[in-house]
Amino acid sequence: MSREYPIISVTGSSGAGTTTVRRSFERMFQREDVHAAMVDGDAFHRYTRKELHRMFREEPERKDELSHFAVEANLLDRLEGLFSEYGEHGTGQFRHYIHAEDKQKIEAGYRVGTFTEWQSLPCGTDLLFYEGLHGGLVTEDYDIARHVDLMIGVAPTMNLEWIQKIDRDTKMRGYSQEAVIDTILGRMDDYVRYIQPQFSRTHINFQRVPTVDTSNPFEVQDIPTDSESFVVIRFRDPSKVDFPWLLAMIQDAFMSRPHTLVVPGSRMSLAMELILAPLVRHLLAQRRFR
Repeated sequence: MSREYPIISVTGSSGAGTTTVRRSFERMFQREDVHAAMVDGDAFHRYTRKELHRMFREEPERKDELSHFAVEANLLDRLEGLFSEYGEHGTGQFRHYIHAEDKQKIEAGYRVGTFTEWQSLPCGTDLLFYEGLHGGLVTEDYDIARHVDLMIGVAPTMNLEWIQKIDRDTKMRGYSQEAVIDTILGRMDDYVRYIQPQFSRTHINFQRVPTVDTSNPFEVQDIPTDSESFVVIRFRDPSKVDFPWLLAMIQDAFMSRPHTLVVPGSRMSLAMELILAPLVRHLLAQRRFR
């Protein structure tokens, strides 16, 4: 962990809602005048979409082996190297993965499913912010979690996570529902092996729980709204949390366990602001300027 160059990691599965959390942090950084180096976990995939499709045609048996969750399908040595270098020196290399919604980069000539060139992080940043799949990963070969100062997990209930992924990938990325379901099922083993264990290492988990029927996530349906859900917030170290203050500030919030706060889904943004902004200020206050 670094004090002079802190690292914040938001980790969660594809479709879990990490992008929503990222946007909350971006608004917070702007309001607090924090200059953050923003890093997208998808940029550390090993293969372009075209390369993956070609490999699957030639070796169909590798389709499950090379899900984006898998170690083999990602440049985790470069990701850990970035975290290590940033923690020591505030520098490092990153790039972008092009999604269908990245209109500006597509207009600049990049193709969906490819990467931009590697480039240096901007100089003089206050912290590094990572959002992606592997921000808390620990394996025999990699220990990415040890470099992170504040780790946030985003893990909706499983059925809700699948509903959100199906909705996003069909409406925004042009996939058929059948193709998205096939992807979900094909990488289930990697999800259990590499993604879920990270939520036991996070400092805080945000888990959205719907209050409507999501029994069959593969049935075409609308995503439950914020007002149709609660958010379960688990703190790894409850001794550092002022729960009476949070309960007073967030209407209709309650405690379900000594380390767990539950808030209405419509108040998730408020809860994130109240919980995370002081933690970011604390990280920056601890920086050791040379």
